[in-house]
Formats: sequence, structure tokens, C-alpha cells
Amino acid sequence: MESLFRCPLCGAALARTERSCVCPAGHCFDIAREGYVYLLPVNRKHSAAPGDDPGMAAARRDFLSRDYYRPLLDALCALAVDHTGAEPAVLDAGCGEGYYTSGIYRALCAAGKRPRMAGTDISKAVVRLAARREKAVEFAVASSYRLPLADGAADLLLNCFSPLAAEEFRRVLRRDGCFLYVVPSAMHLWELKETLYDEPYPNEERLTPYPGFVYETVVPVEGQIELRSQEEIHALFQMTPYYWKTPRAGAERLAKLDRLSVQTGFRIHVFRAV
Repeated sequence: MESLFRCPLCGAALARTERSCVCPAGHCFDIAREGYVYLLPVNRKHSAAPGDDPGMAAARRDFLSRDYYRPLLDALCALAVDHTGAEPAVLDAGCGEGYYTSGIYRALCAAGKRPRMAGTDISKAVVRLAARREKAVEFAVASSYRLPLADGAADLLLNCFSPLAAEEFRRVLRRDGCFLYVVPSAMHLWELKETLYDEPYPNEERLTPYPGFVYETVVPVEGQIELRSQEEIHALFQMTPYYWKTPRAGAERLAKLDRLSVQTGFRIHVFRAV
């Protein structure tokens, strides 16, 4: 079976067998027990284990599995169905542990489509979880700045809270393909930030033009979540970037809470490739 992925060493098509992905030049990449393949060459790694560590991966899985961000998933599913044809090729770049990847794949199938879908992330820990979650999707450890896909291979590309590699995203999208880019709104997780920081500030909201793309619309998704245990609060904290840059006093304040009401806000920027 031909894979959506390309060889990261020579760019040739990969044939997927039960245990490996192989290109015509003989480059071979083993398929892990969970079902993912490692397509991040050693010379493109910036650390021994880039991306989220196992603890952060588990926190993300546990938090999202409670469907606190279900409104965002539902909005993404509706957009994916509306912006694809009968047999779309879909890429989730920076897929994390696969919550949105799996949800969109199942929504496309439920709409009567026959999607081919792939997810990539630079973290081996999260890709392992994603591959366990959804067996019908191809997953690979890879960098968004050097995606192992052919030019114009994707009809739809999703990027949710992950690094934006606009030039590379445009390369792998076909002309008129759709790009869904999710960013936080101004007051996303404001109550969490109020606890962590003495002087929190809203997230910046702006419409940034990117070469090769035109804006179609921006879809807002707002909500409120009630966290009812320190375990849930810590899981949310650990899956945010604040986990790495919070003053000790703020982290200690958060650790004392066993309940927290938090507003959520997302902006789905819908682009078309030109």
C-alpha cells in the first residue's frame, strides 16, 4: 500500500508493508508496535527527545479525553466536512496525541467520505499515543518545517496550537486546498493565567497574511469549563506553554486549588491555498 508519506532522505514515495515503510532507493523505516513510523532524520533533531515529553503527552491525553475542548473539535469537524471532496487527503501537522486527528477522520467517514489521513508531530511520546488512539490514520514522527509529503499531496491541512510553518504548509497543500489554523483568543484560559501570574495579559489577536494563502473566514469558538480536582487543573496546566515559564509562586498557588472555572476561546483561521 502506498503511504501518504515520502522518504525523508530522498523524497521518493514510500510503500507501506505490515512492518515497515520502504522507498525504491531501499531506505527502510520500521513501523513501531503502536503503528507509527519515525521519519525525523538525526541531522534534523535539535535535541535527543524533541517536543513534548511523556508527562506532557499523558496530561494532554487525559485532559482532552474528558472532552473539555469538544466544541473546538465539533467546529473543526464541520469545517473539514464542508471543505473536502469525496476522497480527501488530510494532514494534521503537529497532531499531538491525536484527539483532533481522530475526531476529524471519523467525522469525514460519518459524512460518507473516504479520507486518507496522516498526522505528524516532532514528539515521539505524543505520536505513540496518537497511533494507539486511531489505527486508521498514518502517524509519523516528523518536523512541520520539513514535512515528509509530496508537493500538493494534501487537500486539507490542520494546525492546532502548533508551530506555524506557512511555507512548508503551502508546499504540501494542493491549489485551492484548505488550511485550518487554530490559535487562542484574547481571553483563552484567563483564570488560569490570573492564578499563575501577577500581571497577566490577553493573547494578541491579529489577521496575519501569509504568502500563498488567502483568508476565507475566522470562526470563533467560545466556552467555559469547570475543573473539579487538582488532577484536572494540573493536567490543563501541564499541556500549556505556561508550564515551562511560570514563576514558582504562581505554580504553588495553582497547586492549592481543587476547583477552577476557566473560560476557553479559540479562533479557527480558514485559509485557501492559491
